[in-house]
Amino acid sequence: EFLHTLGRLLPQTFQGGQITSNDIKDLTLVGGQIEHAKGRNSSNNEGLSLGGANGSSNYTAGKFVNKFYYAGGDYKLTKDLTAQYYYGNLEDFYKQHFLGLTHNWAIGPGVLKSDLRYFNSSDDGLNGNNSAYYTNGNYNGFRAGKGKVDNNLYSGLFLYTVEGHTFGGGYQVSNGSSDFPWLNQGDGSSAYLTTDMQIQKFARAGERTWQARYAYDFAKVGVPGLTAGVVYLKGSDIDTIANTAARTETTGQSEWERDITVAYVIPEGPLKNLGVAWKNAMWRTDLANTRSQDENRLIVSYSLPLF
Repeated sequence: EFLHTLGRLLPQTFQGGQITSNDIKDLTLVGGQIEHAKGRNSSNNEGLSLGGANGSSNYTAGKFVNKFYYAGGDYKLTKDLTAQYYYGNLEDFYKQHFLGLTHNWAIGPGVLKSDLRYFNSSDDGLNGNNSAYYTNGNYNGFRAGKGKVDNNLYSGLFLYTVEGHTFGGGYQVSNGSSDFPWLNQGDGSSAYLTTDMQIQKFARAGERTWQARYAYDFAKVGVPGLTAGVVYLKGSDIDTIANTAARTETTGQSEWERDITVAYVIPEGPLKNLGVAWKNAMWRTDLANTRSQDENRLIVSYSLPLF
């Protein structure tokens, strides 16, 4: 079957197979293999790779493989507490372990949702000794700041919802010598991170990121289907290579992003489920060889129930 994940503008899609089992009460088991990806700017399926290895340069062509294996499961410890473990392996690039814990806690008139995540990522096969397979990160002494995968990332996001209001805050740490690795085709790819925003992902080597969120559902004031929200993230202590020719290590770089979303979905009538959304993002950074970005998106959607 085709596996897909939501991209940040148009969906990046994956081709592969997956098996899901719910035979054991409160336990969902998943396993599968992905072989190809199709980016938002492409009509062709292509191999899988990482940022830093999938481009071409004067030294080497992009490197791709066709084997990404994954398996894991979700277990409901209680009706409000779920534990997760997953393992993924992109052949010749990286191995990754994931632990997650989500909890819903009724506090007063509202509900507090806690979302804790931990990723342990390390090199696999050629990524450990072949520079053509290296990924991006802070590697003093390596060409262009690239090296083998070496990253530990952990995060916590807390959301309190009451009377249509959702207040949130979170913190994320990306430790190790490399950026956080994910299946990165570079055109609409997404990662399972609480910091995967409209423009950036905030998962560079050494980066510490805090975020603040607010959203409101206008159904509480008689306008069902209308929602709005804002997110602000600030990442600091980024480790980079400032001068690739001299291979000079730089630490303490920073970035921030502010995203605003306003959306409306028609709740009734002949145009029921027709939606329109406006998304505005602003990103600023002092990273070397980068430039600030501003972006507006207008999205029209329609949901058609089949059953």
